[in-house]
Amino acid sequence: MHLGLDEPARECQYNPICTRNSSSMETSGHKKKRTPRRKWQIFPGRNRFYCNGRVMMARQTGVFYLTLILIMVTSGLFFAFDCPFLASNLTPAIPVIGGVLFVFVLGMLFRASFSDPGVLPRATPDEAADLERQIDASNGPSGPGYRPPPRIREVVINGQTVKLKYCFTCKIFRPPRASHCSLCDNCVERFDHHCPWVGNCVGKRNYRFFYLFILSLSFLTVFIFAFVITHVILRSNRTGFLSALKDSPASVLEVLVCFFSVWSIMGLSGFHTYLISSNQTTNEDIKGSWSTKRAKDNYNPYSYGNILTNCCAALCGPLPPSLIDRRGFIQPDTPQPVSHSNGSSMYNSTQLQSHMAAATPLLHSDPVMMGGEGPTLPGKSSLGGPCASLTPSQPSLPSSMPGLGCAGDMLTLRDPDTHCHHHHFVSPEETPSPGPMPLTLPCPAHMTHGGHMNPAQLYDPASQDSLHEDSVRGLVKLSSV
Repeated sequence: MHLGLDEPARECQYNPICTRNSSSMETSGHKKKRTPRRKWQIFPGRNRFYCNGRVMMARQTGVFYLTLILIMVTSGLFFAFDCPFLASNLTPAIPVIGGVLFVFVLGMLFRASFSDPGVLPRATPDEAADLERQIDASNGPSGPGYRPPPRIREVVINGQTVKLKYCFTCKIFRPPRASHCSLCDNCVERFDHHCPWVGNCVGKRNYRFFYLFILSLSFLTVFIFAFVITHVILRSNRTGFLSALKDSPASVLEVLVCFFSVWSIMGLSGFHTYLISSNQTTNEDIKGSWSTKRAKDNYNPYSYGNILTNCCAALCGPLPPSLIDRRGFIQPDTPQPVSHSNGSSMYNSTQLQSHMAAATPLLHSDPVMMGGEGPTLPGKSSLGGPCASLTPSQPSLPSSMPGLGCAGDMLTLRDPDTHCHHHHFVSPEETPSPGPMPLTLPCPAHMTHGGHMNPAQLYDPASQDSLHEDSVRGLVKLSSV
């Protein structure tokens, strides 16, 4: 540290010093700038979120865009090439009905694709540890070669025993009819299946929209197919078949798309109509969960025994709220596990600081003396040198400079506009850097005799480097202009 021995004192700049914790000030400023995070940003499943968490989809969305393009292109060709002729020669209600069906299909598709299908939240670390203790206590003591039983619990629903399986990914016992989707990596309540055509799982919260989508799409496909054929027949009666195809070439493409897709769409609609009428899911039907082949007394405990009641329960029942609260803010005062690629969890740095601050002793903000008289830095026996003073060739410090005060034999730099208080530092790394610590220099009024410096208190330049190294956390740099 150079004190500017060959420059006049008027060119020396003394920085105002305060013992307030600089890292605390930086941390508080960082907190003000940092925007609060939402829960969808740390969601552990394999999902994509759009519009600040309002839209939730699976990671594989390529087939969804194919579905959207097929619907929009086919309908657009129908409205552009077929509807003008049909409206003028038959009735203007045809484009109106087609438009209503088209809007309804897109609305149900977006609602099924962008909604939360009924994802179950994963267990927190404390909940998972408590559940593990309960399982270990119920299994009893384990010895060498001991194989724990499968993690299954049983509940009785309408007289039928239903097994609840344990999910090793979500660390929960899945509720009845729930299953874990391997593509989205989530447990979904009343899981039906994962549909790539809508780009999302189909579960308790979006099943009705999915069913209404495929049902309305069946009507739209049949509607377009029927009236495109009608358009071609009417034109053929006037100008001939080949001329009709030349006048409306898009009709051929519409007929081909509708012909090859209507069978699968109508078959899927009929299958889900059967499932709704019996109050089953695709997952249960494929596994044969309620089939009499498993047991003679096996039956579906969720069926109301009436087709109309089952349909009303599936399509007209209340829509349950989302359990994951994906747009909620992360509370800073509660530890939030942050998922990483290795599956570990970490706490935020502010939480670590708050925990460390409670266990760290209070450090006083007294000025650090560079001599044997004053207190030393924590962990240092001494600063390894006498008090620094000015050489005889350098002019004495002006007494009129603001921020300088003399107390006893020490001259301390102070900030006249800042009130310094005691602060406790979270860790040694967060103690004030060389900038914020006060500097105490020998007062010329107490060290001079007749206006001259005492030679015994001269500063030794040879110890300058070691003095700067040992007082990294206690010195202030005097920058020369």
